Amino acid sequence: MHTHNRRAVLTALLGSAAGAVVLYESPALAQPGRAQPVGAGEAGSVTAIDTLLDPDATMIQHAVAANERLRKSFPKGFALGKEHQPHISCLQRYVKTQDLNKVYDAVGKVLAGEKPTTWKLKAYKYYYIPWKNIGLAGIVIEPTDDLIRYQQKLVDVITPFTVKTGAASAFVTTKADPEINKPTIDYVANFVPNETGKKFNPHVTIGIASQDYLKKMLDEKFEAFTFSPAKASVYHLGNFGTARKLLKSWEL
Repeated sequence: MHTHNRRAVLTALLGSAAGAVVLYESPALAQPGRAQPVGAGEAGSVTAIDTLLDPDATMIQHAVAANERLRKSFPKGFALGKEHQPHISCLQRYVKTQDLNKVYDAVGKVLAGEKPTTWKLKAYKYYYIPWKNIGLAGIVIEPTDDLIRYQQKLVDVITPFTVKTGAASAFVTTKADPEINKPTIDYVANFVPNETGKKFNPHVTIGIASQDYLKKMLDEKFEAFTFSPAKASVYHLGNFGTARKLLKSWEL
């Protein structure tokens, strides 16, 4: 992926992370929010989804350990776990809520012709995108022909159910995390083409910390490791691209 494209796209994402930090520091800015249920959907309602690959225990162990390390340095960051699952985003899109079951059927048909659990993926470095004095960090995965092919199949089958963009109501919000930052909204709207094909930058986001800390972390030797996807899922997205609510999962 071209550096300027990746920086533009992920700086937008990091802007959302920074928004979450501001909310943490200034509770008065928060507006009341509630969880957005996803059902059959009212006519015209839109859902922001992430069609993703859930990594195996090897990647989860590395991601959670890195996240815990970042949170010790920067407690205001988010924790990986139940509401922020470690994942590899393959395709983020706005879809018509009433068509979610059709989306699941389409993804299921793609998975019937793919075997992600047999893929050997290589995680080879940390990286972060800077914003002011903090950074959004992740573990970078080498793109493979399998990943790129799989992503394109998802684009092809989900496109008939997509809409161009959505509002904050398309995302998961709660009283504790009530806002959806505009860069998050724009990131999903522009995922195709900014994060697809040759621009695909597979990674597992691990959290937020100060740039000073992240620079030291990146200077350390990264012990590359291999892992495989364990299953595939569709999640309802939350702020700054977090996988907040499981909608559908496939045991592969």
